[in-house]
Amino acid sequence: MDFMKSLMIAASGLKAQNGRMRVIAENIANADSTGRTPEEDPYRRKIATFKSKFDRELDAETVRLGRIQEDRSDFKTRYEPGNPAADANGNVRLPNVDTLIETVDMREAQRSYEANLNVIQSTRRMLQRTIDILRA
Repeated sequence: MDFMKSLMIAASGLKAQNGRMRVIAENIANADSTGRTPEEDPYRRKIATFKSKFDRELDAETVRLGRIQEDRSDFKTRYEPGNPAADANGNVRLPNVDTLIETVDMREAQRSYEANLNVIQSTRRMLQRTIDILRA
């Protein structure tokens, strides 16, 4: 049963990191979007959070994606007087997304995903070796 526990805990990590990567991808995809009018807000960066959850069946803590929160930091501005979203001064409000931060966050999520995947692969190998020993 410990093998199954390891697999399920690592699988919860995979699922949580997958959700985090989806949020980061959405941020990157909208990094250059603007509102359609000067009054309309541009895209607001989203932040993935995690929650610890006790799984009674496994008798262990697992992780899951928590609430997706909005980053309340200020929007960036750029001078583009010809843009339909420009205000009276010619400034356009841009999303509060920094692609460098999103890229670093994506890399971190990817490494965490890979670590959980390695746990699953190692557990499967150990389980297979145990079965091979029992058959012999």
